[in-house]
Amino acid sequence: MYLWIKAFHLIAVVTWFAALFYLPRLFVYHAMAEDAISRERFKVMERKLYRGIMTPSMIVVVALGVWLLYLNPVWLKMGWMHAKLALVALLIAYHHACLVYMKRFARDENTRSHVFYRWFNEAPVLILIAVILLAIIKPF
Repeated sequence: MYLWIKAFHLIAVVTWFAALFYLPRLFVYHAMAEDAISRERFKVMERKLYRGIMTPSMIVVVALGVWLLYLNPVWLKMGWMHAKLALVALLIAYHHACLVYMKRFARDENTRSHVFYRWFNEAPVLILIAVILLAIIKPF
């Protein structure tokens, strides 16, 4: 049972990160869009990605992660897990920051440039690297 939970947890992590990488990239293009048709298309794409893939994936990641911790409570005493959970909390905050930006775009109130969103898009990459290293190496 444990390996099934872990496998589905990792599948959900992959889909969540795919969306975390793609939504800010859509913001880059949306910020550069100059015509109303393109802007409206990006609004639909962003909303569907956030609601249909990104948020359900995050919920599954968290639920299965909690289940794995329930099955292995000793991990909660390990420093690497504390660091990993802190990074997951940052990812959840990033996820919600994406919602804030998406709502601004939906109201045509974006004030950020495409360059800002290009940099914003890099944050989950750094967190992903750290989370994988922590989970595999378990340095402390």
